[in-house]
Amino acid sequence: MRRYELMLVFKPDAPDERTQAVVERTTRMIGADGGQIVKVQPWGRRRLAYPIDRHREGQYHIVVFEAPATTIAEIERTLLITEEVIRHLIIRIERPVRAARKGEAAGAEAGEGDQVPPPPVDEDEVEPDGERIDESESEAAPAAVD
Repeated sequence: MRRYELMLVFKPDAPDERTQAVVERTTRMIGADGGQIVKVQPWGRRRLAYPIDRHREGQYHIVVFEAPATTIAEIERTLLITEEVIRHLIIRIERPVRAARKGEAAGAEAGEGDQVPPPPVDEDEVEPDGERIDESESEAAPAAVD
């Protein structure tokens, strides 16, 4: 099963009982198909980035769950015909990639996994003799004078 995040935006004038009923119905659908609810979090009333159906605000809810892919289509179909929901979005949450090489795994066990490798050197910035060009002292960006 994969992990998903569902964001629901309800009409601002929708009663709390109806929004809770929609959230509960959605969580029941997930559980009925063998999924598991990880977290349900109401975000409350927030201003929308743009008007939707003449509404400037919406009630937000986040549902994090694990479910088979077949469940997603059924949830979306149900939310599209629900009057209280003005927008919804389901995204798949990627799990962190495990260390592929033995050396990386040993570094992660030692606590060195948090280090970020240096960025690759751009071939345009390297002179033929192997020195890097320091762009901070170029004509476009003169060096600071004290």
